[in-house]
Amino acid sequence: MKAHRISAMFLRHIYLYRHSLTRLIEIVYWPLLDLLVWGFVSLYIARLSDEGASAPKFLAIFLGALILWDILFRSQQGISVSFLEEVWARNFLNLFVSPLTINEYLISLMLVSLFKVVVAFLISALLAWVLYSFNLFIIGLYIIPFMVNLIMMGWTIGILTTGFILRFGQQAEVLAWGIAFLFQPVSAVFYPVSVLPGFLQTLAQFIPAAYVFEGMRSIIFNQIFPVDHLIKAFSLNLIYLTLVLFFFFRMFKKVREKGLLAKIGE
Repeated sequence: MKAHRISAMFLRHIYLYRHSLTRLIEIVYWPLLDLLVWGFVSLYIARLSDEGASAPKFLAIFLGALILWDILFRSQQGISVSFLEEVWARNFLNLFVSPLTINEYLISLMLVSLFKVVVAFLISALLAWVLYSFNLFIIGLYIIPFMVNLIMMGWTIGILTTGFILRFGQQAEVLAWGIAFLFQPVSAVFYPVSVLPGFLQTLAQFIPAAYVFEGMRSIIFNQIFPVDHLIKAFSLNLIYLTLVLFFFFRMFKKVREKGLLAKIGE
């Protein structure tokens, strides 16, 4: 065992961080997110305890939030990971020497994403009912517009990620696994927006998922369906999805013009 060989391999990996912003960010990314999310959860639990909230409502809030958040995450992964499957298989160039158009390819990714969401949702809802006697459908048919908004936001994040990977290559692949969680602290998944500091409350007003999770808690606590929340969420999703589609098509055009399609995955 030679120290110089060990140090050489150590330096080989450390030097990667000198020229990769994504790797540097990853060092603080997950600890910071954990601290933010579970710190705000702790504040919310303390507040609910002071208000004398019942255990069934605790269960409904957190299990409902987990299942709904998984919808957003799965819809994003259905886009970005399905795209990466082609990159890893070095099949991306083969696809686009065929008659397949980029529009058709993108729609196919959305359908894959939708399939994964439906399967994961049904399994999660069934397990929550079997293991915890929790019926997510206490929200009623209102869960459908909630799910639609979360899927739209997941698609937006997934297409954005795919655009970055197209343009910047493998160094941007890390975004496929962590970018959705960047939105989690300001999406008010496990706690209301009111728990957040003032500047994050302002930011949360521009996050569609925040309106969905606030709406879920409104139904569980007050049996009130917040139509205004869903209208705001849908409006924001429509704007963001339109902008992200424009960004994606622009990135694809640039990559094709520069002849980088052949290099994707290398």
